[in-house]
Amino acid sequence: MAIALSRLQGTMLITFKKVLAKKYWGGMQGKLSEIDIRSILQLIELGQRTGGLFVETYGGMNSAKTSRQLNRSTGQSWFVFFLNGQIIYAGDSCGNLARLKDHLRRYHLDQSPHLTNVSSIATINAPEYGHLWALLENRDLTAAQGRSIVQNMVHETLFDLFSLHQGSFIFELGHALSPQLTTLEIGSLVAKITKQVQEWKQFHPHIQSPDQCPAIVDAEQLRQTLSSSAHTTLERWVDGKTSLRQMARYLNRDISAVARAIYPYIQQGIVQLSAPPAEEDFTYSNRELQIHGHKVPRIVCIDDGIALRKTVEYILSQQGYEVTAIGNPLKALSLVFQLKPTLILCDITMPELDGYEICAMLRRSSAFRETPIIMLTGKDGFIDRVKARMVGATDYLTKPFGEVELLTLVEQYVGLGQRDRPKSENLLAEDLQDELELGITGSFSPLSSPHRG
Repeated sequence: MAIALSRLQGTMLITFKKVLAKKYWGGMQGKLSEIDIRSILQLIELGQRTGGLFVETYGGMNSAKTSRQLNRSTGQSWFVFFLNGQIIYAGDSCGNLARLKDHLRRYHLDQSPHLTNVSSIATINAPEYGHLWALLENRDLTAAQGRSIVQNMVHETLFDLFSLHQGSFIFELGHALSPQLTTLEIGSLVAKITKQVQEWKQFHPHIQSPDQCPAIVDAEQLRQTLSSSAHTTLERWVDGKTSLRQMARYLNRDISAVARAIYPYIQQGIVQLSAPPAEEDFTYSNRELQIHGHKVPRIVCIDDGIALRKTVEYILSQQGYEVTAIGNPLKALSLVFQLKPTLILCDITMPELDGYEICAMLRRSSAFRETPIIMLTGKDGFIDRVKARMVGATDYLTKPFGEVELLTLVEQYVGLGQRDRPKSENLLAEDLQDELELGITGSFSPLSSPHRG
């Protein structure tokens, strides 16, 4: 009787999943309070879907301030890429190369000059994956080493996702991330990561985050507790600057194993955990300024709304930025190649070409593969943010926005402007002014409409 009941329950579960898979055949979206990550992955596996899953841990990003207040060290959003129901690659969507550098350390490649080279592969949604392929193409890494790194990245990402209880997600059918270095079966991954998360919970509240950094506070007691070799090993890693997660990457171990090894010393008070130190700034500002050779950050604003263009132009120019506003999206595509901006602000809803199309076209060019592109829109939906990420947008700013919000976001990516810049810095923009055809007549009060457009 018990066996028959178990079989019946199993049959019902399979039927239920098939119904869900059919319902979400063309893609799915929702909140993690309604369906967990494990079930989402199982649906994708069941339907043998190809595409990308985007997960966001916060409900909305209404301003640059909101975005900056998020803890980017733990990642606020993630991508998972699939091929026929199997996982190809997974990572956070901020484009940070710190994780890749950590994994490369065990191969003595974390300072490789080829980390600055960008492969044409996956640079829009997965720059980390593209950089990894650049190392493979240059034969700095073997295929086996590359597969090991990708597998560890997938495990780490799923560990974070399985720990989530709140957030939004969307799965979009699409072309597979190409080429594929490896494919991982979801079923076995789910079982392994679930066990890992359950074990991790046992260390709470002594250990609360993989990003916490252990430090030795009683060196004498540690010497008495450990052998000489073990003490030397522990002292090497437990320096107050290296997080548990980094240790796992360096040692090629899962995070639970690292936590299990250090946990007894934390309980005894020999080792204490602290918040991670401020990370290296991986935003584009310094790199982009060096690439283009500008002393003054050059910004292009593409928006068909005259009031918004002139407001953005006024606010940024007053703060020492060189700004060019373009109202015609078709002309914008050709002019940005002449202007070579360090940052692009682009409206989403425009005639002839929308912001998604412009962003996608620019990302296909090596000249704009890493240039920060900030999407401006009056929409405030999760799907719009996902679409912006999918086409390679760096960030998202919802209209209406104020002066502080705009400046905060711009400073985040290109740094401060130069209010005492020489007049000659603006000559190129002035030379192109006739081509822009802004169609502005009469007087304009720049502070009159910062919340319109």
